[in-house]
Amino acid sequence: MKVTDNQNVSGTNAVSRRKLLAGAGVLATSAAMAGLAQAQSAATPDGTVPGTAGRPRVALVTGSSRGIGAATARQLGRDGYRVVVNCVVNRDLAAQVAREIEASGSPAIWRQADVRDPAAVRALFDAGEEAFGGIDVVVANAGVMHLAPFADMSDEDVNHMFDVNILGSFHTLREAARRVRDGGRIFPLSSTITRFRTETYGPYAASKMAQELYATVLAKELAGRNISVNAIAPGVVNTTLFTDGKTEAELAGFVKRTPHGRLGEPNDIANVISLLCSGGASWVNGQVVYANGGIA
Repeated sequence: MKVTDNQNVSGTNAVSRRKLLAGAGVLATSAAMAGLAQAQSAATPDGTVPGTAGRPRVALVTGSSRGIGAATARQLGRDGYRVVVNCVVNRDLAAQVAREIEASGSPAIWRQADVRDPAAVRALFDAGEEAFGGIDVVVANAGVMHLAPFADMSDEDVNHMFDVNILGSFHTLREAARRVRDGGRIFPLSSTITRFRTETYGPYAASKMAQELYATVLAKELAGRNISVNAIAPGVVNTTLFTDGKTEAELAGFVKRTPHGRLGEPNDIANVISLLCSGGASWVNGQVVYANGGIA
């Protein structure tokens, strides 16, 4: 069985597919995003938080050495955030993302940490606080995917997904609940597969549905701190997590089903998160935002 890990996947075929299917398009989100296009930027031009005496704003993104996580880390860096980049094994890629963020004008660090290990997650947050003084935005993006019918799914694969996607995200969100500063943002990453409910995706979809429940409950638990918590549910996105193991014909079928006539790109999801980090988006809270181009 082919295993896909958004922190440790490569392949020239996937790259060529991404180039073939990439194209210009219009950002599409759920109805919860209506009216936010004119919201103020996530931070002032110097990367500080309005109304907090010029305090620099800091973002931590798990699983950010590649794919959606890397695109989100880069975008938040362009928005003026100091950024903590995270990887499990792709140390060189994580270091490169951090260098790119710094080249765009924002400080960044990278740290290796397996979200399955609560001590490693605590150390990751410690590093962000020591480097930048605190944490304002957390994107719980790290995840893995194994696909098979129920009859063929192994205990090892199910346990791996649940350990990373459910427990790992919990470890990240628990630290976020303890450490994100008032007025911050927290984003667990779900998936539109929770609406598709396609064959072979059962355990993976269950692990992503957990992110939606996390967001709804955590938003209520953080009442009074002006911290907004929203699950982001990407659709078909042009990353190896989605494209590996699929034929050109299968990918073309997804393109045909999407109103914009293309796969999503990692930057599409990063832009949604950036928009929800803006000061004008704080009223969107405890929601699932389907950033899927209208495919579902």
